Amino acid sequence: MRDARVFDEFYAAHVRRLTSQMYAMTGSLVEAEDLVQEAFARAWQNWDKVSGYADPEAWVRSVACRVRVSVWRKAVNRVTAHRRLGVPEEVPDISPDYVTLVAALRLLPFEQRRAIVLHHLVGLSVEETARETEVAPGTVKARLSRGRHATAARLSESAPAPAPAMRDVSGSAVQEVHHRD
Repeated sequence: MRDARVFDEFYAAHVRRLTSQMYAMTGSLVEAEDLVQEAFARAWQNWDKVSGYADPEAWVRSVACRVRVSVWRKAVNRVTAHRRLGVPEEVPDISPDYVTLVAALRLLPFEQRRAIVLHHLVGLSVEETARETEVAPGTVKARLSRGRHATAARLSESAPAPAPAMRDVSGSAVQEVHHRD
């Protein structure tokens, strides 16, 4: 049985040294911390076995190195695929309206944002959205209503002010005339 107290002591005794060693190997403190954390997570998953080794620290270091090699191989494979397939077709720019919409959505609570995206952007029905989010259709409707209301308010706040009325040479306002065809 895994003993969390023993593992915690092992972790505390070795994490700094292993991070320092991986930093020396990779040249990146962030990468070193990620590798060591992943290795310790795997050590915890296998703690019954790892704790019986003569040098559990060596096992963690070895795992961190193997994880690094795996990350490196994936990066090399991405570069190779990119070279083989060439530059992707030009991706159209994201419209400013879409950026504004996403910014407004980010301010919503997650469940409201999720309902709006699934229903309005993905195109799921209320019932499909309810199944995917594992809530009642009425809950989806409430989230959609609240989310739309909050989003509309935020979008109207960020909308540009209307253009000032045009004036003719005499200074009188010019009215726009709209014709229905």
